Amino acid sequence: MKFKLNGGLNSSSLHGSIRVPGDKSISHRSIMLASLAEGTSHVSGFLEGEDSLNTVRAFRAMGVNIDGPADGKVTIQGVGMAGLNAPAQSLDLGNSGTSMRLLAGLLAGQKFDVELRGDASLSGRPMKRVTDPLSAMGARIETAEGGTPPLKIAGNQTLKAISYQMPVASAQVKSCCLLAGLYARGKTCVTEPAVTRDHTERMLKAFGCDVEVSGATACVTGPAKLVATDIDVPADISSAAFFMVGASIAEKADVELLHVGINPTRTGVIEILKLMGADIALTNQREVGGEPVADIRVKNTRLKGIHVPEDLVPLAIDEFPILFIAAACAEGQTVVTGAEELRVKESDRIQVMADGLQALGVDARATDDGMVIQGGEIGEGTVSSHGDHRIAMSFAMAALRASGDIHIEDCKNVNTSFPGFAELAASCGLPIQIIDY
Repeated sequence: MKFKLNGGLNSSSLHGSIRVPGDKSISHRSIMLASLAEGTSHVSGFLEGEDSLNTVRAFRAMGVNIDGPADGKVTIQGVGMAGLNAPAQSLDLGNSGTSMRLLAGLLAGQKFDVELRGDASLSGRPMKRVTDPLSAMGARIETAEGGTPPLKIAGNQTLKAISYQMPVASAQVKSCCLLAGLYARGKTCVTEPAVTRDHTERMLKAFGCDVEVSGATACVTGPAKLVATDIDVPADISSAAFFMVGASIAEKADVELLHVGINPTRTGVIEILKLMGADIALTNQREVGGEPVADIRVKNTRLKGIHVPEDLVPLAIDEFPILFIAAACAEGQTVVTGAEELRVKESDRIQVMADGLQALGVDARATDDGMVIQGGEIGEGTVSSHGDHRIAMSFAMAALRASGDIHIEDCKNVNTSFPGFAELAASCGLPIQIIDY
């Protein structure tokens, strides 16, 4: 599948009041924790994308009764911390790095052997960042050569609590260690070099787990018990970010994004865009299920290039592909440093975005840990998303400022995080067509 976008400088805009799909990070965690809880949990607003559906399939394969999702609603009959059963075959997690890394922590403390595998993209992603601390806790995990999937996790291991200093800021690694800590005897603590998203800590508390958080350190005490609860998943700020940037760069645009999660560990994209001069207003702020939520209105304005503060990088790590598009449309130079984590996502997002921007005539230079972009005109051309959903959606929004047509190859994986993206974007004015091969 590919996208074709009809260009023509300032020939289209974005308008409307929309709700993007549910938060992927929270959707994953809702299934995982509800499955291990005692009792029945109800989830609403669940993201029905391929990544989170792979998490559902994995827990069904381990004996959990899960009804749905249907219209974002899921009912999970929890089996308790020791209630999972050995799956009949290896668990295929598709493209979902979150599923694999978090499940590695949860499954390290089970009584059965299990293998986790994924698609070609996931099979190339580094897993030593989770297998190293899990091994220090007493887990036995085998990887492919180079520390990549598949992961073969041995059961019947006694896990011990550890205090782990993370070398790289990563919410997935932090969550993996905390979830393994639920099965370890004693207090497991994880300290990050920079604060990352805290959905795991918040949701563990919602399920009745005692979580201690002090600065960049989070601790859980095991063995733990979880109690069923209901979760309302807010709209995903990572998905909303495409429309935030689209509305910022498109002539006369005005978009309202409803019920968006504004967890302070995820709002780096808003802070960065505001530093670039974006016209963003948060209204109707409230708290839903322990997560802060707001409606976000964005209007077109003239962006300026900035040096992105490195302390904001971990708070916007998934949003940099679309932020690179904002930089390409800004006046002056934008410099991103401290973002080397982007090189080990679904694609090497630094190189892939730099290649795509250059193909469209943008002055973009990849560096080891980021990019230098000179804002200016976006031309026409063909770019490859390399199967990366966020790359595909980012270049789709670039068409709002392109001088001609943009063709984006290999877009099937957009459904991993944003099913219906093209249709929703088209309803707001993006000139997008889906072309099936």
